[in-house]
Amino acid sequence: MHSPPHKAAIAGLVALAAFTVWITWRAKTLEITLQGHGNQTHLVNKPAPDFSLAALDGHTVSPADFRGKQKLVIAFWASWCGPCKLELPALRSFYQQNRQVAGSQFEILAISIDAERSEAESYANTEKLPFPILLDPLHRIADAYAVDSIPTLFVVDKSGNVVYSHVGADMVLQDTLKRELEVGNSVTVRGGQH
Repeated sequence: MHSPPHKAAIAGLVALAAFTVWITWRAKTLEITLQGHGNQTHLVNKPAPDFSLAALDGHTVSPADFRGKQKLVIAFWASWCGPCKLELPALRSFYQQNRQVAGSQFEILAISIDAERSEAESYANTEKLPFPILLDPLHRIADAYAVDSIPTLFVVDKSGNVVYSHVGADMVLQDTLKRELEVGNSVTVRGGQH
């Protein structure tokens, strides 16, 4: 003789079904958003939102500090993000190889959205990230940049305008950054001409 299912089991199945529907809807929404923007955000060709954030080293950093002097790469990440763990070592490698190249005038600002400073600090120390690590635990700056998923990367020119953005891990990140920051052997002029 079979006993009827327990109320807790039924409630668990209903909750699982509801979560499955929600996560599928959310994934589809993100996919449609990314397809519609071609991995670029609405900020391209607009002024980058300004901010002032604490860095792990204790300094306060703002994009205004670099305006007129250097281009910026602004990368949003978190220690728990799998794709970020692919992108940050690539950023480290690019930084180490190109930061001292003649004519290169850029800085990378890696903005952690980790809830706890210790999580960002532990990852940054383990990976020996050489660029400023900024903390945005309340996601105020991520919201200002309309970051819906991470990693999300922006390139800002010397005048403070976003000239490039990418959502998700970029498998050719170093080539992209060489082109957008105009470092290395070739200088690319906008419009595809060399």
